[in-house]
Amino acid sequence: MDSTDYEHGTVPADQRKSWISIAAVWIAIGIDLSGAFLGIALASGMAFWPAILATVTGSLLLGLLAMACAYVGAATGLSTAMISRAVFGKIGGAVLALALAISLLGWFAVQAGFFGSNAQIAFTELTGLELPVQLFTAIGGVLMVLTALWGYRSISRLSTLAVPLLLILLVVGVIVAFAMHGASGLDAPVEATITFGGAVSLVMGIFILGVVSAPDMARWAKTPKQAMAAGFVGFFFGNSIIIVVAILLARVMNQSELMTIYFALGLGVIAVVVLILAQWTTNTTNIYSAALSFASINGRLNRRTLTIIGGAIGIVIAVAGAADFFVPFILAIGVVIAPYGGVYLAAYLTGRRSARWSAGAAVPTVDGWAIAAWAVGILVALATTNPADGLGFGWFSLTTISALDGLIVGFVVYLALLPLRRRELPEHVESAATAATGAAAGAGRDPEEARA
Repeated sequence: MDSTDYEHGTVPADQRKSWISIAAVWIAIGIDLSGAFLGIALASGMAFWPAILATVTGSLLLGLLAMACAYVGAATGLSTAMISRAVFGKIGGAVLALALAISLLGWFAVQAGFFGSNAQIAFTELTGLELPVQLFTAIGGVLMVLTALWGYRSISRLSTLAVPLLLILLVVGVIVAFAMHGASGLDAPVEATITFGGAVSLVMGIFILGVVSAPDMARWAKTPKQAMAAGFVGFFFGNSIIIVVAILLARVMNQSELMTIYFALGLGVIAVVVLILAQWTTNTTNIYSAALSFASINGRLNRRTLTIIGGAIGIVIAVAGAADFFVPFILAIGVVIAPYGGVYLAAYLTGRRSARWSAGAAVPTVDGWAIAAWAVGILVALATTNPADGLGFGWFSLTTISALDGLIVGFVVYLALLPLRRRELPEHVESAATAATGAAAGAGRDPEEARA
């Protein structure tokens, strides 16, 4: 198997994949235990139908944003971290890549913790023995790192195997739960501790890092249009399915642990196998993207070596109890990372014909204008986040969804600063035809399509 994942360049045209295989990866990433945890939290903190509406709204927004981010990845052929280099410059891009890598590493640790706690429940149910949760967390982390070592190809194969099994398990679980307990639990009153906007932010926050890092997978698409199709299907359905199912099961069964629910339904053994696959596919991608981000900082850094080092650090953090900080962590990700997505979308929209979007192209040391737009986006996201929902000040409200606020403001501020940027830092830009042809060649597209 070819070991390269083209972390320092573009994916060759003959290595590109169909949109279905890429969408399957994102669906497999979305169906995970953190989504189940969030669904259960929404079920206990909101009325049933508002919780469902918040889930669909957040997932729809993620799907639309993923289309745009995936387009950039497929059109340039670059990873998310390499895109940050084009947008923020050498040092600025390295800082952003480091922030992405740390976020992904933290997310890996949180997910490994979820794996460990549910694997422990399953092991106790099956054997009657109680072993430390840290043991299961460490074993799961090692498995995830091993798959990530082989790169995108192994992740795609694992996802192709896992997705049908996951969908079957989720559907069967809901059918059996309704058959055994009916639907009366859906309308049971609960104390409203989560606002609608806060719920949508949580739904987006759980996968916003995946949206922003969508180019890591989208660069493998045959065409930008296929990447967009994969992005919408993968993120809308991948994010919403597990949350909706968890809300339904938590309400009907009045339980707070997905694995406990499936054992109560008599589906425990099947759930063990399938949910392990779910967490495996999700967390393998987290450590894979974290290694890509670290590798982009310096051309001499090797993705496989970084996968091992990052995986070891992530496992240690997971064993220390990172999963206990799940909700604050995903809200923090939404505040810090979402505005970056808005900035790089604006940068590509307005400067896609610039030579800096080619692999290995010369870029400025620091692009202060892009960093300023990112910083303003972060400040607005903090200002619009209700303190009751997580990290924030609650000074005012825009869309009521803080992660979306940050992304939109990052996008708008970058556009607003563009006249000043062009006056102060004129770029050496290739002619439209030449740049389009070069970008098409790097991304595996037809030059005539690129000019059009």
